[in-house]
This record gives sequence, C-alpha cells and structure tokens, in this order.
Amino acid sequence: MTVVWHNGSLVPAQSLRIDPFDRGFTLGDGLFETIRVQDRTGQRLEAHFLRLRAGARLLDLDIPATDEILADAVDAVAAANGLEAAAVRLTLTAGPGPRGLLRPANPMPTLLLTASPLPGPLPPARLVVARNTCRNEKSPLSRVKSLNYLDGILARQEAARRGADDAVMLNTQGRVAETSSSNIFLQIDGTWVTPPVAEGALPGTMRATLAEAWSAESRPVTVADLLRADAILLTTALGMREVAEVIE
Repeated sequence: MTVVWHNGSLVPAQSLRIDPFDRGFTLGDGLFETIRVQDRTGQRLEAHFLRLRAGARLLDLDIPATDEILADAVDAVAAANGLEAAAVRLTLTAGPGPRGLLRPANPMPTLLLTASPLPGPLPPARLVVARNTCRNEKSPLSRVKSLNYLDGILARQEAARRGADDAVMLNTQGRVAETSSSNIFLQIDGTWVTPPVAEGALPGTMRATLAEAWSAESRPVTVADLLRADAILLTTALGMREVAEVIE
C-alpha cells in the first residue's frame, strides 16, 4: 500500500481525494520540490525550504506548515513506504477555487508529499540542443519550481524524437540555460563553469553545493562552449549524470 502525506496526515494514496477544482490541477498554480532521502533522512532540506518559501513569496502563496513540520513530513512519508533511500516530491498548490484566474479571498492551500524509490545510476547521457522551445530567463518563474513544466516536457519529447536522453534548453538570447530538468556544469580549460540564474538556470540545491565545492565560475555559456567542453555534468537534487555526447 502506497502512503502519502496530505495536509498534515499520512493517508493511503488510494483513499486520497484531491478537489477537482484545485488550482494546481486546473491552472498549475503552485510549486514543487524534489528531495533526496538517504538513510531515511532528507538531504539539503534548508536549501529546499528556502527555495520553496522564496517561490511562495513570489506567487503570494501561503505554506501551511513550518520548516520543522515539513522536515518531519519528508522523513515520515519515506518511512511509511518502507524506503531508506527515496525521492520525495513536495507539492504545494493554491487549493480549490472558482473558475477564473483570481484566487478566492481566503485560499486553502493543498500540501502533498509522495515518496518513490530513489532512481539508480544512469549511463552517460546523449544530449541535443532543443529547437522547438526555450527557457525564458526574463520570467520570474524561471527561478522557481512551478507546477507548469510544459517547456521542459516539450524539450524532453523533442529529445526522445531525436534519439537523445535529454535536451539542452537555450534562453531567449540563444545561450545555454539548463536541460529539460537538470542544471548543467561544463569543464572548460580545467575550470568548472555553470550558467547563472540570470541566464535562466534554476537555482538548484545540488547546483549550489557543487558550485561552492568546485569553485565553479557562474557565467554565460554558449553552444560553442558546450561543444568544446572537456566534460559535462547534469545535476539534480537526486544526483549527477555524466554526458557522453552533445548534438546541435
């Protein structure tokens, strides 16, 4: 039996009801975080919760739980599913509302945590440069984990059609931002480089950890840089993946 954490309680997933008028479902009005759990303990929680709260302020969205409650919920939902290593997804929505874009006067947010087995290591990735969509670095949403991931979905679908594992997404200026769901690091002339948040890169929790550990340079990255890099790594909250090939 799969167990989820919903608005303060652990409940069987099969018995859970999400309101059909929930704005997360109808409008993508919300945020999410993907958190690595190792030895039944959430990793980099402070960074995840800081980003979650920054996103919530941007969206003018209340989070109906303290960081302490959220930390306990992360560990509890992994343990309830018998997982010592897990990928926990925290989803926050604006809750149910009437038709239209404006939220109700007194919104009731939905907070849901689910746990899945932690994925195993992946072989080196083959990347293509996305042609059909881009990363809008001018939008404030490029800096939060919004529930609307359609640009990333379009890029990943394009990669699959072209026989690749993932797609590099360029920003509106034609420079590298990230892939469909990962931050990107390049080793150029012995130095690790990563695109800045101002270029459309999500402020990833693993990105911040590695940038500090490697003294990585945050600067604009071109497709030419991508093609001449000595090594490329993709990073998410769950881990790292090497890149074997990049095709324009």
